[in-house]
Amino acid sequence: MTRTHAYDVAVRAEAALGEGPTWDVGAQRLIWIDILGSRVFTYDPVSGRRTVMTTEQHVGAAKPRTGGGLVVNLRDGVGLYGPVSGPDSGPDADSGSGSGGEGFRWLHHEAVPGRRANDAAVAPDGALWTGTMRYDEAPGGGSLSRIAPDGTAEVVLDDVTVSNGTGWSPDGRLMYYIDTPTRRIDVFDFDGQRITNRRQLAVVDEGDGFPDGLTVDAEGCVWVALWDGGAVRRYTPSGVLDRVVELPVPRVTACAFGGAGLTDLYITTARTGLEAPHPLAGSLLVVPGAGKGLPHPPFAG
Repeated sequence: MTRTHAYDVAVRAEAALGEGPTWDVGAQRLIWIDILGSRVFTYDPVSGRRTVMTTEQHVGAAKPRTGGGLVVNLRDGVGLYGPVSGPDSGPDADSGSGSGGEGFRWLHHEAVPGRRANDAAVAPDGALWTGTMRYDEAPGGGSLSRIAPDGTAEVVLDDVTVSNGTGWSPDGRLMYYIDTPTRRIDVFDFDGQRITNRRQLAVVDEGDGFPDGLTVDAEGCVWVALWDGGAVRRYTPSGVLDRVVELPVPRVTACAFGGAGLTDLYITTARTGLEAPHPLAGSLLVVPGAGKGLPHPPFAG
């Protein structure tokens, strides 16, 4: 197993709950969010240009759409924005106020008191798989749903506590998934729309943190961010831990490959709940040349 401490700071920020990095292939930029700050950020690593958009509710995920704009997993459901109109935030992104996107509308509205959106991912067929959780993290209070491009919703898992990382193998035949308190990274068989045969790929031992967001690389390995673990781990398709990226912040939330060649690993972090946050807690970090990622498909709606 290889351990490394190599990382750079892509965007120095103080996000309360930075999450959901996604490389927008069409725009060649990274999208990431602050869930509790109700903000969606973009970052162009070539020009350094950054934008910020404020949403009306806590936002669990933001993904690019085929026709432009964003699909967002909000507290009360899934919505659509037109092209992001947030201003160039410059070097002090976290101190500026953002603006909303254009032409917002609900695609699937389902308000449940005490529940909010969390992580989401776009499947190979362009559907959005959305997770939820209760604010009090009550066991079984969350779910994982499949949202079709026309807004049709189907609950796939209904006994979830904190729905988090979701991703697919390079051939699209497997889906990986994390319900954080279980400490497990699970794998399902995937037929293009349905999941079956749930089993454990790996488990994070007590004391090593909790598995949070994940991404899958071109070799089929699963990279997992560790909340309260200060690291990102890579597991082989057989579940063997073969690489650890150690980071200076305890609350590492999610990761995704980006950059022109999809070789740089972007990592989001959080400050919430920390009595004495590290100066980089809440920032967007990057490990250049960490591996080779897979392109994230845009939402087809």
